Amino acid sequence: MKKILTILCLAAALTLSACWGKSDADLQKAADAAVKAKAPAGVTVAVKDGVVTVSGEVADAATKTAVETAAKVDGAKSVDSSKLTVKPTPTPTPAAATSADQKKIEDALKAKGFNDVKVDTTTTPATIRGTVPKGKLAEAVKVAQEAAGKPVKNEVTEK
Repeated sequence: MKKILTILCLAAALTLSACWGKSDADLQKAADAAVKAKAPAGVTVAVKDGVVTVSGEVADAATKTAVETAAKVDGAKSVDSSKLTVKPTPTPTPAAATSADQKKIEDALKAKGFNDVKVDTTTTPATIRGTVPKGKLAEAVKVAQEAAGKPVKNEVTEK
């Protein structure tokens, strides 16, 4: 009977110690240290009731994953990374066409007989304006785009 009572007491002690786990302060300290090793300044860690919450902004998805993994310290119930965001990638600005591009496009148009079409490279993309004979609009646009090596804005009309 003593053996059974001893085993039950040990089981109860283990169960209670597992339930209590680490304090939020202990988890905070461990998570802070782990996250700081993986994240830039500006990422913060908060712990409440054993749940580690990371917030802030990181450069890319790989860094976000590294922070989430680092925040999963021993004793934490879970990690909430819903407030951790990835910086949006900047939209590249198309390169403006140059006067050399303008001459190249105009020469290609003139070679095909489109003498009344002008090219404006102050816009992005380059814009073609003027008039072409009926049924020749698609051809003029195609010639301009092939010469430019990229799409052009079409403001040409048919007459």
